[in-house]
Amino acid sequence: MSQKRVRKAVVPVAGLGTRVLPGTKVVPKELLNVVDRPILSYVVAEARAAGIEHFIFVTGRAKGAIEDYFDHQIELEAQLAAKNKIAILNELLAELPKPGEMSFVRQMQPLGLGHAVWCARDIVGDEPFAVILPDMVMDAEVPALKQAIDAHDQVGGNIIVVEAVPHDQTHQYGVVALENQNGRLNKMTGMVEKPSKGAAPSNLIVSGRYILQPEIFALLADQEKGAGNEIQLTDSMFRLMESQDFHALEYDGVTYDCGDKIGLLRANVALALKNPELGAAAREALLPFFQ
Repeated sequence: MSQKRVRKAVVPVAGLGTRVLPGTKVVPKELLNVVDRPILSYVVAEARAAGIEHFIFVTGRAKGAIEDYFDHQIELEAQLAAKNKIAILNELLAELPKPGEMSFVRQMQPLGLGHAVWCARDIVGDEPFAVILPDMVMDAEVPALKQAIDAHDQVGGNIIVVEAVPHDQTHQYGVVALENQNGRLNKMTGMVEKPSKGAAPSNLIVSGRYILQPEIFALLADQEKGAGNEIQLTDSMFRLMESQDFHALEYDGVTYDCGDKIGLLRANVALALKNPELGAAAREALLPFFQ
């Protein structure tokens, strides 16, 4: 029997964004701006380009603005039409979801990433699904999630998107252990969270995209709290690895951690310079700071 296609993506957006306070005191971190649009706009565009048909946003208190962002703004749209600003109006309308494309579920308590993913279980159902960490903007010619889904189509099982960092930085991240390292897609034998300096099994760190099988939900249901006294997705992935294959995909692209102040700055600069409409002006604006 052929494996099921990845159609759904879980997007956990209930976090408080403490690393970018006070900017996230009243604005969800996922709606902080990168150049000319919110972080979440980049993430959704990436997933749509990868063939995702249904987004499941796991929200929390004070995150209603996310649902509002993906809805009509009747007065604004009317004003843009009246002023003949058709290009920007069409851009806004293009982001709106098709009927049934987006669902929103509430994580009632901040119990961790694993718990947030578990909250989406009934909507995901019995099929493989993507998990997208929305503060990670992944700039790639072929969208990062499409690279992951293509890898899943090739080998099945579970796919963890990873990227290389200098060996002296591995102690800051979750690092994967590989059976062999040959090319960009390799079978995993384990994961180590923030290994001691010099003890990392590789220099490939876990990034912000996953393809997981639905059996993860049963493990999350009884997962004991781990680091930070929270239910960690990684802990249930360890357990699932005992019965299912996991592959690490070293994706081709650049990641910007927009949940971090400097990462957000880097994303703004890099993507402004690449923007076909704003790139030249951005370069001119930045030049005085480097003379």
